[in-house]
Amino acid sequence: MSMKVEFHSVNFTADVKLLEFIQKKMDKLDTYYDNVVNADVYLKAEASPGTENKYIELKISVPGKELVVKKHAKSFEEAADNATEALRRSLVRYKEKQNTVA
Repeated sequence: MSMKVEFHSVNFTADVKLLEFIQKKMDKLDTYYDNVVNADVYLKAEASPGTENKYIELKISVPGKELVVKKHAKSFEEAADNATEALRRSLVRYKEKQNTVA
């Protein structure tokens, strides 16, 4: 079963391929912690002069906590890679804490 992910693209319409790419990345997080309640992905393209103007924010709700990661990069794919990797580390730490408490 794949994780239920809500996508929110701010001021633009996200490409289906991009959404599928991010969904696959999010689904892989299930292997690290399978008790995710829900997930939100916020995509935003800033009209800034720099090249790293693609922002992604991932919010994952787990029992008793919400994990949030924000990243920006030149492309949404790169930002998604960086954000899901950071979220993976957070989930592993969270799961380890749960196991030591239990």
